[in-house]
Amino acid sequence: MAKSAGKTIYVLNGPNLNLLGTREPEIYGRSTLKDVERLCAKAAAAHGLTIDFRQSNHEGLIVDWIQEAGAGKAFGVVLNPGGLTHTSVPVHDAIKGIKVPVIETHISNIHAREPWRNHSYVSFAAKAVICGFGIQGYALAIDGLAAMSGKGRR
Repeated sequence: MAKSAGKTIYVLNGPNLNLLGTREPEIYGRSTLKDVERLCAKAAAAHGLTIDFRQSNHEGLIVDWIQEAGAGKAFGVVLNPGGLTHTSVPVHDAIKGIKVPVIETHISNIHAREPWRNHSYVSFAAKAVICGFGIQGYALAIDGLAAMSGKGRR
C-alpha cells in the first residue's frame, strides 16, 4: 500500500547510526536502529501518521532524501544527522530549500560532550532541536511535528 506523502514523516538517520546498540553504548544506549524504527512507527500511528525510515552513511543521499521529502510534501522530517551535524553545509542548505518542517534529533546531549560537537550546522535550518533524551527523543520529535500542525494528541 502506498503511503500518502502528506501523512508521512521521513525519519532520516546519518552516518554510523546503523551501529546503534553496539557503538559506544555508554553514550547511545543498547537500543538498535530497528528499535528506533518501531518506536517511531508507534509514535506516528498515535497521530494517524506513517513513517518512511531510512539510514545512510553518505551525505549526498541524505541531501537527496531531504529534497524528496520537500518535493513530496511530507508531513515533516525527523533528522538525526549523526556526525554530519557538525560538518555539513549541504544538509543545512537542503533543509533551507524545502518547506517541510525538520526536527533535528540527537540521542545524546551534544552540548554536554566534546566542544566540537556543540556546533550544529543543521540547527540553523531546523524548526526545532531535541537532544539528550536517548531514543525517546525520536518519539518526542514526532509528537512535536504533530503538535505544530495541530494534529497532536488531544
